[in-house]
Amino acid sequence: MKKCIIASTSTIHGSGYLEYILNDLANLFSNTNEVLFIPYAKPNGISHDEYTQIAQQAFQKINIALKGIHSFADPIKAIKDAKGIFTGGGNTFLLVSQLYKNDLLTVLKEVIEAGTPYLGTSAGSNICGLDMKTTNDMPIIYPPGFKTIGILPFNINPHYLDPDPTSTHKGETRETRIKEFHTLNSQPVIGLREGSWLELSNNDILLKGALSARVFEQHKKPYEVPSGSSFANLN
Repeated sequence: MKKCIIASTSTIHGSGYLEYILNDLANLFSNTNEVLFIPYAKPNGISHDEYTQIAQQAFQKINIALKGIHSFADPIKAIKDAKGIFTGGGNTFLLVSQLYKNDLLTVLKEVIEAGTPYLGTSAGSNICGLDMKTTNDMPIIYPPGFKTIGILPFNINPHYLDPDPTSTHKGETRETRIKEFHTLNSQPVIGLREGSWLELSNNDILLKGALSARVFEQHKKPYEVPSGSSFANLN
């Protein structure tokens, strides 16, 4: 039984790292006092150690220790032994490249489906979809493939932004990009706004947070769904 929080972001305006979701994380990881952190997306060029320290400070507030997977000699065994897993945000291309390099995609999916609690934010949420093709990130490195762990039957677009009707900018919007994706791909895409997350529990997929989400399905007009809605039948 999957137990996951798949969040659009780690930090919302006016709040500290993971602060807006700490109560839910305490519940998600209530059966363990240690979580394995995957810092491979390492944003802004910081080291794995520095990124892990940032995450550790947040988890200390809910009395959970955090250890970076890069500190283990055998990352596959570290995932198999983990009582909880957190994959942080950053660049999805870099994250997926490192997961392929260390042969971690399959084992990560296996332990999550077996019940290991999982938290993903941003890039760590992107990898929960069927593939990473709806990321917003630049391809700073080329991974061996775009397929990800697929614990969701659709794709995620974290940090989803609505078009600004007052803007004079004529470039592509997120909605335009997702429509382009659907010219060649059939899976639905959930546009997750900042402060929103998906909660996987008891085989259900619930939208949580204060905001609605935007749903994109091939050959259909995009539509809004309110917080509390289930995506269990979206595929």
